[in-house]
Amino acid sequence: MRRFFQSMSLPRLIAVTLFLAGLSGIEVTAADAPATSRRRTLTQADFDRHIEKLQKRIPHKGFSVVIQKPFVVIGDEPLETVQSRAEQTVKWAVDHLKREYFPDDPREVLDIWLFQDANSYMEHTEQLTGRKPTTPYGFYSSADKALFMNIATGGGTLVHEIVHPFMSANFPGCPSWFNEGLASLYEQSSERNGRIIGLTNWRLRGLQSAIRKGDVPPFETLCRTTSREFYDRDKGTNYSQARYLCHYLQERGLLQKYYRRFRSNAEQDPSGFETLKEVLGEDDMLDFQKRWEAEVLKLRFE
Repeated sequence: MRRFFQSMSLPRLIAVTLFLAGLSGIEVTAADAPATSRRRTLTQADFDRHIEKLQKRIPHKGFSVVIQKPFVVIGDEPLETVQSRAEQTVKWAVDHLKREYFPDDPREVLDIWLFQDANSYMEHTEQLTGRKPTTPYGFYSSADKALFMNIATGGGTLVHEIVHPFMSANFPGCPSWFNEGLASLYEQSSERNGRIIGLTNWRLRGLQSAIRKGDVPPFETLCRTTSREFYDRDKGTNYSQARYLCHYLQERGLLQKYYRRFRSNAEQDPSGFETLKEVLGEDDMLDFQKRWEAEVLKLRFE
C-alpha cells in the first residue's frame, strides 16, 4: 500500500520496492539465477543526511523534493506533479528493472533533477554542474551522482538514464554497447504480462536506412568496441544496432538470460560476443545478421 509522508519542511514520498525471487514463465538455471545482494541497504538516516546537504544546493524555493528510493527527485514543478513523476515514472521503472535485472541498488543516494522546460534545464544544469549539457534531453553523471532531465521532452530519456546507475551497481564491467543498448531499449517502454518491454521507437528509421545501404557493422565489431569507439567513432548506428539487438532478444525471451550469462561470463568474455553466440545458438554470426536485418526491416514505428 502506498503512503505519502509529509513533514513540516519536506514532503516525502516513500516507495516500497517489491523483490521477486524468480521470473515468472522463465526457467532459471544456476547460471541464469539473479545474484543475491549482500550490500548494505541505504537507510532513512542516509536520505535525511543527503537531503540536509541537498537543500543548500537547490537553486530556488520553486523546487519540490520527493524521496523515491533509491533516488531523491527534485523538480521545479508543483509538488503534486513532481510526486506523480516520481511515482509513475521513477518508481515504475525501478520496480520493473529490479525484477528483471538488478538486485543491487546504487551504493549512494542519487539525485534526479527534473526541469520543467529547456530553459530551466540548460540554466540550472550548468549552475549545478559547472558545464552546459551536450544533449537537449537529459543525462546521467556518475561524477555528479545525479541525473539531469528536461522532463518536457517526456519520460523516455529518464527511464533510459535510470538504467545506467543500476548497471554500474550490478554489472560494473558492462561494455558501453550493451549498457546503452539496454538503456535505449527502454526509452519507449510499456508492460506485457506485468513485465517491462521495449517498444519500437524513433531509432528504427535510421537503422533501417543504414541496413538498406549496407552500413551496419558486424555484431562482432559492435561488441568489441571500446567506450571511446562506441561514443566518439559511431557511424550513426551503434545505439540503434545495440537497441534492436536487445529488442530481438526480448521478443524471443532471451534478453534476461543473455544479461545474466554475460555478467557471469564477463571475465572470460568481456565483450559479450561469445556469450551472444551461445545464447542465440548461432555459429555463423554474419548469417544471423542477415536474418536479424530482415526482421528489423519488418518492424514499424508510427
